[in-house]
Amino acid sequence: MKWQSLDHFLSMGGYGLYVWGSYGVAVAVVIVELVLLRARARAARKLAGAPRPGSDVD
Repeated sequence: MKWQSLDHFLSMGGYGLYVWGSYGVAVAVVIVELVLLRARARAARKLAGAPRPGSDVD
């Protein structure tokens, strides 16, 4: 497919809002999931009394 300009590419034939909005929502959900996963891992380590990864505890 050929586009005449960046504006035509971004508008996606009138569906750009839905296309780019979908990508935006997907990226936001992945970021939120990574943040929540990190928080759950920290809470699990704290509950188990395990040292943090990379710490030099013998």
